[in-house]
Amino acid sequence: MTKIISPSLLSADFGNLEAACKMINASEAEWLHIDVMDGVFVPNISFGFPVLEAVNKYCNKPLDVHLMIVHPEKYITRFAKAGADILTFHYETVENPLEIIELIKSEGIKVGITINPDVPVSVLEPYVDTVDLVLLMTVFAGYGGQQFIEDSYARIAELREMIERKNAHCVIEVDGGVNVQNAQQLFDSGVNVLVAGSAVFNANNPIETIHNMLKG
Repeated sequence: MTKIISPSLLSADFGNLEAACKMINASEAEWLHIDVMDGVFVPNISFGFPVLEAVNKYCNKPLDVHLMIVHPEKYITRFAKAGADILTFHYETVENPLEIIELIKSEGIKVGITINPDVPVSVLEPYVDTVDLVLLMTVFAGYGGQQFIEDSYARIAELREMIERKNAHCVIEVDGGVNVQNAQQLFDSGVNVLVAGSAVFNANNPIETIHNMLKG
């Protein structure tokens, strides 16, 4: 089974993003997760294109970009050019998810779809066999450092059953409240990719923490 750690840059030291990228490069993390917030869909504002371009220059791992923005269709080409390898959008922010999926695919990059914890997993059924990744938020999008929502395990099981029933090949990613203590249980439940922010970047030894999350 695919097991990937995707540390979230939102928890890194913004004053030294080059050092954060070098740590990721030296670690067993396979991806780097980048949260893009617009202050509209979520209250906070985070990274824009210049930061993504700078990170792309320093990081030699795939950039796993999570768009928490309205009208993602306006920016897909720019995010692809800025270095996104995977582009995930929120189901809640668009009228026609299939249209957005095709737009992202047309840029030659991987596509993901995501929902907040208060959106039924069932809304994803028409899309799981058209995307590369499904991100289940295990906290509400827009804030770092929230506690993992325990009901998420039932949602993960529902999504896993849906993917298997449709013979889809997308991976499952979770984001929010992930740490060394729950990483193995999440992998055991069928999750493939763990996004971890403060648990990695606030650790005394981030590289060791990433290793421990993978090995259980």
